[in-house]
Amino acid sequence: MEESKLNFKAGNPGAVQFGNFINYYQFHPPENRLKLIPLDIWNENKPFFGLDLGCNTGDLTASIYNVLKEKVKYCKILGIDIDPSLVERAQEKIQYKEDVTFYCLDFMDEGGRTFIKDYLKKQKLNKFDVVFCFSITMWIHLNYGDTGLKKFLEEICSLGNVIVVEPQPWKCYRSAVKRMKLCKADFPLFKELKMRQTIEDDIEQFLLVNCKTIKMYESARTDWGRKLLIFKCS
Repeated sequence: MEESKLNFKAGNPGAVQFGNFINYYQFHPPENRLKLIPLDIWNENKPFFGLDLGCNTGDLTASIYNVLKEKVKYCKILGIDIDPSLVERAQEKIQYKEDVTFYCLDFMDEGGRTFIKDYLKKQKLNKFDVVFCFSITMWIHLNYGDTGLKKFLEEICSLGNVIVVEPQPWKCYRSAVKRMKLCKADFPLFKELKMRQTIEDDIEQFLLVNCKTIKMYESARTDWGRKLLIFKCS
């Protein structure tokens, strides 16, 4: 779905199906998230391999790299997004092309996940040190339903030793649905969702109970109403 420019000048980011806002970092600058991440939890004496799912134009991916490359032995990050135009922008802007790479793929497609697993094999790794999931759980949930969201959470736990999740609260769902309706479109699975008002807690409990993770950290809620959760995977 093409991005709508609905009310963009008034501060409304517009309506998109997968959260692929072309001017996302005008609303959420990378530094606002960086200050929430406790960098002391990474092992400074070994290489760092990260996966950034839903990387958009790569601004936050690059910012994370710039911070971590000063702390760890060396750092490599793979950025993934479903929108080819956003990935193209990320590829054009990045300065560290050997260490930070961007690819366009659908993580919810088996072929997309196979590509990521092949990347791990090429790096001679079983898992990434960290999988970053900044504000993408809602878009997975709206497009793939409860079952799809649970599958997504299981998959990221299988790919990372640590996962960083920034779940959108329920009010964000209502806003996304409203913007889509103004564009005469919708999320077909929205009415079928069982995980609703308590979605942040639902995600946390699924990760703890079903995925058997250990919670390491929870940030304060941000100015835009979200929090970062960090879990150690088994």
